[in-house]
Amino acid sequence: MKHQVISIVLGGGRGSRLFPLTFSRSKPAVPIAGKYRLVDIPISNCLNSGYNKILVLTQYNSASLNSHIKNSYHFDTFSKGFVDILAAEQNVESDEWYQGTADAVRQSMKHLEKYDYDYILILSGDQLYQMDFREMIDFHCANGGDITIATIPVNAKDATGFGILKSDQEGNITSFIEKPNEDQLGNWKSEVSEKSRNSGKEYLASMGIYVFSKKVLKEMFMEDSGDDFGGELIPNAIGHHKLLSYQFDGYWTDIGTIESFFEANMDLTRELPQFNLFSSSPVYTRARMLPPSKINGSFVSKTIFADGCIILADKIENSLIGNRSRIQRGTTLKNCYMMGADYYESEETKIKNGENQIPNMGIGEYSHIEQAILDKNCHIGNNVKIIGGKHLSDGDFENHSVKDGIVVIKKGAIIHDNTEIF
Repeated sequence: MKHQVISIVLGGGRGSRLFPLTFSRSKPAVPIAGKYRLVDIPISNCLNSGYNKILVLTQYNSASLNSHIKNSYHFDTFSKGFVDILAAEQNVESDEWYQGTADAVRQSMKHLEKYDYDYILILSGDQLYQMDFREMIDFHCANGGDITIATIPVNAKDATGFGILKSDQEGNITSFIEKPNEDQLGNWKSEVSEKSRNSGKEYLASMGIYVFSKKVLKEMFMEDSGDDFGGELIPNAIGHHKLLSYQFDGYWTDIGTIESFFEANMDLTRELPQFNLFSSSPVYTRARMLPPSKINGSFVSKTIFADGCIILADKIENSLIGNRSRIQRGTTLKNCYMMGADYYESEETKIKNGENQIPNMGIGEYSHIEQAILDKNCHIGNNVKIIGGKHLSDGDFENHSVKDGIVVIKKGAIIHDNTEIF
């Protein structure tokens, strides 16, 4: 049976833990894997599941996200599918912006009245995973759920960063706590698979992926004025509605910090990464008419190249090289994510760069860069040395930041010849 489902992707707040990548863009708009944006992940999961009615709620730094969605997702006239943007708005009913995840959906409910649906699928815009949502919806219907929460086993260290729940043998959620401290974890172990238990993952964490029956969500919004699903509405619904835990056993990571973002991207360079870009469930994104990448005289190992690159580097290892990247002779990159560029510089621009003693966009000659993220449109000169690592203290500087030993070169930064960061 085909269920009528409408999907809502939450565009996220300030994303301060991902600064400086979120200085001029929202979290879901952050580039990932060289050619995608984070928001492409939940949208692709929806489309691969056969759900093509998708709303993306945006608020903070949303210009680039709005542009990406507008330019990426087009459906033919007869499919009735859409990926539409709902921006936070002030109106005669309220002059407040979104106050939390639940408030964002609550304020958007009036826009859903024109659509025919039975279930609402609510997703985060900043997670990396592949899931067939049809299986979750079928589980919700087969077990008579009012609300179903996708859950994943985590260890005690990670449990403090998530909403943790307990469920009975039938999958009914009996209790829920948002981001407990270590002292509170004692009684929160759940029934998990033997594999998870053996690896110390005995706590069920909410993935921030919810299925609501249409009528139930409307009732909850009428009865509960809470602004957040995890902090208020979900705990308050226990005992009043049937809440189910849908355990997911695949790869999933929350892209909440620079460290988790970097690790997720670096994992993609492994021979067998946990997230499979080469599966039968594609990740969709904006189709760019770029030439294939050209690599000349470089030693390359465990590296992903996006489109339109010209690479003359000496050596590149364990790295992701984004669209339109240019790397000159003699340069070495190791454990790096170079996001690339939004455009190619013209010859006239390069002449002006030389006159103004500004390096061309990309990376110059004989530079050495390790353990770093290079945001888009960076100008990195010759003989530059950037080596991240735990020996570096966290800090924010004019052209770069350091988070957890990872050097982040800011978008559009100019790093002159002979600069050293290590």
